[in-house]
Amino acid sequence: MHSYPAVNDLIGTEIFIKHENYQPIGSFKVRGGVNLISQLSEQERARGVIAASTGNHGQSVSFAARLFGVKARIVVPEAANPGKVAAMRGMGAEVIFHGERFDEARLHCEQLARQNGYRYIHSGDEPLMIAGVATEALEMLEDEPALDVIIVPVGGGSGASGICITTRAIKPSLRVIGVQSDSSPAAYESWRQKQLATGSAFALPQKILWEMLDEFMLVTDEEILRAMVWMIERAHTLAEAAGAAALAAAYRMRDELRGKRVGLVCSGGNTSLEHLKEALSLGARKPAGGAPESR
Repeated sequence: MHSYPAVNDLIGTEIFIKHENYQPIGSFKVRGGVNLISQLSEQERARGVIAASTGNHGQSVSFAARLFGVKARIVVPEAANPGKVAAMRGMGAEVIFHGERFDEARLHCEQLARQNGYRYIHSGDEPLMIAGVATEALEMLEDEPALDVIIVPVGGGSGASGICITTRAIKPSLRVIGVQSDSSPAAYESWRQKQLATGSAFALPQKILWEMLDEFMLVTDEEILRAMVWMIERAHTLAEAAGAAALAAAYRMRDELRGKRVGLVCSGGNTSLEHLKEALSLGARKPAGGAPESR
């Protein structure tokens, strides 16, 4: 976790960035995979594990399986990102292609698990994965126990729910704020309405967020892209869109955060060249370090 004067100047308060983009797979999710696979029974290890994924979840399972000598199988849709497929294979996983969409790959994965007795690793509803990713907040509070606020990106919710559990146990006064793109607000709507979206694969983390998350905000894709540029310019780091969302939210809330010690979770750095080019193009249209207008 690092603090950067240029980021502090941008937000107007003391900011500490938790660099989960520096993890071996470039994502916080590796913590969950390692914790879960480390606690499998001998029988489960012998049978092997299987997961459905198009990205970081599959890489987390692949990395952890190699670490503990367990056979991993990852089911992906036919059009899965070649780079991520190569990364999973490079970590020793068997990659199985099935279907045009992720849901088709997931259903096939579940069928293979039932037929062959593999330990199916769900992408969200896994208590041991949530406990694993919760260690990021433990480390943040060990390094900076005076933090007042943590802002965390939310996708399926495992990372944010883990942070909520940790902070509620160690420092209940700390405010946890989730952030998500307003173009994909499923978790936000679930939190706001206190009900699960039809067919939601993340019931457990979302229910934890209902109970424990203090605040949830949406930011625009443009704000996120500009925050990706700020992360490069001001924190010398490459963040994927979700990884930059916390900085985008902090900028939007800068007046409210002034005088507080704020932790930002940079959840990952696995962006594509195309997305990075889009962010840099946006940044080039305004003065370097220029700020987006608040809504």
